[in-house]
Amino acid sequence: MLKIGDIQRPAEVKELHPQGATVPFYEYKVGEGRVIEFDTSMTGPPEPMVNAMTALNFVDKDTSVLMINHKKPMGLLGKIEENYDIQDIKTDDGKVKLLFTYREGESEKADLNDASCHG
Repeated sequence: MLKIGDIQRPAEVKELHPQGATVPFYEYKVGEGRVIEFDTSMTGPPEPMVNAMTALNFVDKDTSVLMINHKKPMGLLGKIEENYDIQDIKTDDGKVKLLFTYREGESEKADLNDASCHG
């Protein structure tokens, strides 16, 4: 399983523009897997939730999502924590990085249509 501490964004990444996203998304390889990264640390609600719900559509057995935010998104976590394996770390600059990875039999059940923020 991919560990959040093992992820370093390489110099060469592919920029993505998924429908519904309000910040740039980046795609790159880490080992045999793929990471979709986005940074909502400079945005306020509801943008972190909206972008996270968009990004989580990419999660599968080979693809993880790395979210960078100004704080731990408790509203988001309350909605999807049963559907994904989630790791988080606080960065040296006070931000929070969260890594969402596929959970067999559960990720498919996530309701990614409700991007309202209540927390």
